[in-house]
Amino acid sequence: MPKAKETVLEIDLGALTHNFNYLKSKLQPSTKFLAVVKAFAYGSDSVEVAKHLQTLDVDYFAVAYASEGVVLRDAGITRPILVLHPLPTSFETIIERCLEPSLYNAKVLKEFIATAEAHNQSNYPVHIKFNTGLNRLGFWENDVDYIVSKLQETKSVIVKSIFSHLAASEDKNEVSFSNKQIESFKSTAKAFENKIGYKPWLHLCNTSGVINYPDAHLDLVRCGIGLYGFGNSAKEDESLRPVARLKSVISQIHKIEKDETVGYNRAYKSKGFEKTATIPIGHADGISRIYGNGNGFVFINGKKAPIIGNVCMDMVMVNITNIDCKEGDEVVVFDSGYKASDLAESAQTISYEILTAISQRVKRIIIAD
Repeated sequence: MPKAKETVLEIDLGALTHNFNYLKSKLQPSTKFLAVVKAFAYGSDSVEVAKHLQTLDVDYFAVAYASEGVVLRDAGITRPILVLHPLPTSFETIIERCLEPSLYNAKVLKEFIATAEAHNQSNYPVHIKFNTGLNRLGFWENDVDYIVSKLQETKSVIVKSIFSHLAASEDKNEVSFSNKQIESFKSTAKAFENKIGYKPWLHLCNTSGVINYPDAHLDLVRCGIGLYGFGNSAKEDESLRPVARLKSVISQIHKIEKDETVGYNRAYKSKGFEKTATIPIGHADGISRIYGNGNGFVFINGKKAPIIGNVCMDMVMVNITNIDCKEGDEVVVFDSGYKASDLAESAQTISYEILTAISQRVKRIIIAD
């Protein structure tokens, strides 16, 4: 593969195919697969990822906001798209673009029904979200009678699914809590089905739920981070392939003497004769200041080079004293060998954060399947 000549994010569709097939292998044939492509498909490219997954016959997509769904529709995505966090201001757009809203409280339920009626809709698909312990979005179990009463007053909408979200499905110390969530959801779902008079799809599992709670796969699973190569455990990571590879180049090499300083606020002081490399990527590109001052690192010619000083808006400086390299050499921030999860861990954060932070000004290169 050609070496990087500038800062680029390579998106490996072959890795995406592998991850999709691996996660599907965990499911029963009847369980549907929803691919979460919010936040630019976890910092990659939502259009290219969704197009590829559509060719793999994925059943559903999910985005956070209606605007993300509009981008997919404009790109020719025809599969159903669930909007996980719609706001009333987007309801008309949702209907115009055939998106499907999650309805999570009384306000959005009433306002979406009103919008659907105003647009003369009949049996428009909606998804009802229940809160079972994450305490973020969702109706409570004791809201079932209220929800059903509102739904039975109108012919404008029909419930395609009811769902909830596990709070700690990756944490082996929280198995008891996760099992309580699962039982709570099943109980709520049964009450809802009995009162509504038909059976919507049920879904609860995210990537870690797929891996750790096979009895809770139900009718559909929602996979996000696993599709992009991370299984929330070292063991599962071995079975997955990172889709995104962030690379750059050495712009300039400096030789500095003892006690010379590097970068803003003179945050790094040389301990002796040292060599530093300046790389054209900074906090405006997604490499946060938390990675500065030795917390983060890159790889040059297979060797780790710690970030020194404060991360600049457009550049970082790294220590290359013991690395044989030259200006123009490729720099790997993360790839399939040097994983984003390792870099994230160095700054006490998670792979989700560094992946989704990669700026849209970073050039995307699509690597075909």
